[in-house]
Amino acid sequence: MKKFLLLLLWLVTLLPSQQERQTGVIEGMVVNETTKEPISGANIQIIGTPLGVTTDKEGMFTINQVPIGMYQVRASILGFTSLIRTDVVVAVGKQTKVNFELIESLLEFEGVTVTTDYFQKSHDAPISIQTLDAEEIRRLPGGFEDVLRAVSILPGVAQVQTGRNDIIARGGSPSENLFVIDNIEVANINHFGTQGAGGGPLSFVNLDFINETTFRTGGFSVQYGDKLSSVLTIDLKDGRTDRFGGKATISASQFGLNLEGPTNHEGSFLFSARRSYLDFIFKAAGFGFVPEYWDFLGKINYKLSSADQLNILGIAALDNVKLFNDTEEKRLDNSRILYSAQNQFIGGASWRHLLNRGFSTVTISQTYYGYQYRQDDSLTNPIFKNISDEYETTFRADVVLQAGKETEISFGALGKFIDFQSRIILPLFWTNFGQRLSADAKLDTTAWKSAGYAQLSHSLWHNFRFTLGGRLDYFNLIKNDVTFSPRMSVSYAASPVTTLTLSIGNYHQAPSYVWLVANASNRNLNFISVNQYITGIEYFLRSDIKASVESYIKNYSQYPASVARPYLVLANAGGFGGSEEGFASFGLDPLISEGSGRSQGIELCLQKKFSDEPWYGLLSITYNESRFKAIDGIEHPFTFDQRWILNLGGGYILDEAWEFSGKFRFVTGRPYTPYNADGTQNMNELYSARVGINHSLDLRADRRWNFERWNLITYVDVQNVYNRIPLQTPVFDEQAKEVRQPKGVIGLLPSIGISAEW
Repeated sequence: MKKFLLLLLWLVTLLPSQQERQTGVIEGMVVNETTKEPISGANIQIIGTPLGVTTDKEGMFTINQVPIGMYQVRASILGFTSLIRTDVVVAVGKQTKVNFELIESLLEFEGVTVTTDYFQKSHDAPISIQTLDAEEIRRLPGGFEDVLRAVSILPGVAQVQTGRNDIIARGGSPSENLFVIDNIEVANINHFGTQGAGGGPLSFVNLDFINETTFRTGGFSVQYGDKLSSVLTIDLKDGRTDRFGGKATISASQFGLNLEGPTNHEGSFLFSARRSYLDFIFKAAGFGFVPEYWDFLGKINYKLSSADQLNILGIAALDNVKLFNDTEEKRLDNSRILYSAQNQFIGGASWRHLLNRGFSTVTISQTYYGYQYRQDDSLTNPIFKNISDEYETTFRADVVLQAGKETEISFGALGKFIDFQSRIILPLFWTNFGQRLSADAKLDTTAWKSAGYAQLSHSLWHNFRFTLGGRLDYFNLIKNDVTFSPRMSVSYAASPVTTLTLSIGNYHQAPSYVWLVANASNRNLNFISVNQYITGIEYFLRSDIKASVESYIKNYSQYPASVARPYLVLANAGGFGGSEEGFASFGLDPLISEGSGRSQGIELCLQKKFSDEPWYGLLSITYNESRFKAIDGIEHPFTFDQRWILNLGGGYILDEAWEFSGKFRFVTGRPYTPYNADGTQNMNELYSARVGINHSLDLRADRRWNFERWNLITYVDVQNVYNRIPLQTPVFDEQAKEVRQPKGVIGLLPSIGISAEW
């Protein structure tokens, strides 16, 4: 397979190119960031060229006869902060859309021009926020064109282990992250996810249809709730409006087909279908564990009037695992795996209406998550089963109003109807620490969640802005079913290039549904709570280079903790969730809200955007220390605690055809509990050992071809270039009676991708 792919790539490089004779079109829209009202008369300029236009009365623009290549496009108009969109790729065979949301300019420094237009800020989140467009995600080496792999190199983000997308944001559990796709809250965006934890090996959101992602690692506004650590919002693009088009792709792990085009003169559609071919590779290589998946995405948007737009979204992810137990070794390896067949569906409609100096958004959505977990022993006898179906029907309404040039008011409410069915069977099971567990529970219930929020953002003296808000959450399946979360942030522009920020807030999260199943006493749990304190400073070395330093403290309380296992707090659950973790992530124990914890750290980030200098890069350095305490009262390191994390990534765009990039990652090891000679573990040695240091280098080369009516994109991506096998948490081999590294951990991994667009 590897030789075939390399031969195919070599043959592709022999194709002739006609790109010197080709041109394309850039079109888009400019609106007010706060009110979403179109801005007419804005100047649109392709930097480094004489090409430019102004927007019409509807805020629209079109630039024709643009030579193919990669550009930066600036939007500017008096009274607004100008904004530059980088990584704008013009190619034949597709429509290039670039949209701008401009912020009204309030900063006034006599005799000085503020030139920070490569980096856009947000009024309601002045701190702990990073924005990535689709091109920045796509070209990340070792990223499999996966949005969560791109997020993992940002400041404050750790990974559970190599090859998984579980996000550890500033010392928070994988279950503490919120995902929002086109205003629809989604529990998990990964194939083969862990129930109630939000992780998995690969995202099911097609990168080709992503317009922009925004990742908040803390200090997020009251618009977002029921999560403690981070918010990842994914804004999908609209389909092309000029003609029907598509894209066929074969990449490192999957192949797929995209289609898009106009529905009429006021609408467009997107559709994609993708399938993994990992099952073919795994089976051919003799693996006993063979995953396979499909995912589908469809979106339709209609412009109902000049003030109204309707978006309809549907996503489906179908996951299955096949086990081949034809040898004793395969049966033993498979006995360590908690495997599952999963079906996930997301659907919804969102209506946005422009108001006088503001806008409203109404969203109705339905999500479904069907889990079928199973783990067998080495004789293929079942030791754990969990069949769960989670339905959520959500109605959400949000309003944003600009009360004046300096004042923004937002408020909203949501109601969520939950239908939860679960059957959990765990016969007698002994943990490595000597506790006896068993479960035989069935639950079929309905529940309600609701929330309301209000927020005020106001500027004082033009260079000082504060945001104050509060959020009320309700969940009727737990004892204390109502909670209030106040939050505040301030930003002070000390100079045209220096901004100081501060955020203080309280955040709450309801216990996972599955935790409320196995033991009736778990209905007495409370909302989990964390108080966050964040300070930061941001400095622009140049308009395209930004440096920032942030420090944070997170104080956790009311975390569910086990009565049966006095060392266990559920913050330390959320990885694979199988027998090696004592099935901790499923909350099988009787739980009480007595766990607590503390996470603190400091982050440095230095980022350069692609500009007239054709290179880009990001350096992030994080130091974090996280500790949690269960009912035994003993404070232990967080199981996912990685003290030092260093990421260095960047690339060079040689010309309109070639691009080269690399990524280096260095992390200190996470803690684990060592094994005794017989495979048991001792509570007195809980998290007393650490995995060794891990580091790796990934390299990537991209090549583009443009032909008369279509274009071709290829890449070679080599992960772990110097072939250093990553160190993982050791496991105990029952057959050999020894501690070893987990099987299946790989070193050097070359892959290619080929895409044809028309």
